[in-house]
Amino acid sequence: MIRTTIDVSPAARARHHAILDVRSPAEFAEDHLPGAINLPVLDNAERAEVGTLYVQTSKFLARRLGAARVARNIATHLETPPLCEQQAGFQPLIYCWRGGQRSNAMATVLAQVGWPVTLLTGGYKTWRRHVVTALHTADSPLALPPVMLIEGPTGSGKTALLSALAAIGQQTVDLEALAGHRGSLFGATNAPQPSQKLWESRLLAALEPLDPSRPLFLEAESSRIGNLAVPPRLWAAMQQAQRITVNALLEDRARHTVETYTEIAADRAALLEAVSRLPRNHSREARARWQSLAEAGDLLPLAADLMRIHYDPAYARSMARRPGAPLAEIPLTLTPEGLAQAATRIATLAVQDVNP
Repeated sequence: MIRTTIDVSPAARARHHAILDVRSPAEFAEDHLPGAINLPVLDNAERAEVGTLYVQTSKFLARRLGAARVARNIATHLETPPLCEQQAGFQPLIYCWRGGQRSNAMATVLAQVGWPVTLLTGGYKTWRRHVVTALHTADSPLALPPVMLIEGPTGSGKTALLSALAAIGQQTVDLEALAGHRGSLFGATNAPQPSQKLWESRLLAALEPLDPSRPLFLEAESSRIGNLAVPPRLWAAMQQAQRITVNALLEDRARHTVETYTEIAADRAALLEAVSRLPRNHSREARARWQSLAEAGDLLPLAADLMRIHYDPAYARSMARRPGAPLAEIPLTLTPEGLAQAATRIATLAVQDVNP
């Protein structure tokens, strides 16, 4: 039996033993349902081949070729993990681009095996509409918790503080981790950032399970993290959020930054390229000093000098433009003990603010 659904809520997705995305690997890489497994019935080259034949030569020949390719690929999937490991009672949710021929082909064969399968009506496009409605519309059905922003100058341990808050049971979302970027000129990682669509899917998957009655801690960010835009629904909540400012000594921030930004620190060419992209309004002497420190691999003095001359003044200008005062200003010691103490204090302040 083949069932159908249009429900892509977290509870509905959790009812299935697996979510099978039968689109091509390229389609899957651009975006997919959270937790989906890619079992393509046509790979990238096959999809292009069938599509070209359909448009340029013969619809009949394209369908015949496509059917042969799909049949072989489904057979291979049944003979290899993860499908060859499944027992009777396996209940997958299956989707393709629009819930058409590719997902129906996979569903038909798996149903004949005896597995109760479910087709996602509308396919991936149903999921994408769900994401856009939740994150891009003013009347979004997404119930966001009250947002509490952790702000502070560069290197003040904001990401580490989020981890400390999560460790004591607080609701946190690491936007930079989901975006694959640390949010600054030196924040790129070795892996490319996800597409905007995949970033939004990851973000919604992190936000939907949260308790809307409890605070949500986020790191204060700009409206873009690397190449990715923060969706309007979340950005509006961040602009209206309470703020808690943390700070640490300059030497501690420099050390913490060098320990955190290990990827770019280990890639001398990437470090030099990032230094070369710093704003031209700095003096020639400062830019030459930064270039020399980067070439020599003197990362600690480079980090401290960049904070003192570039990042801290920019942060001060940004804070001067923000309306109102932060809920609290907390000095921070960048040690496990110091982070744990700050997390406990911040959690108490946030609960008091949400439930005065």
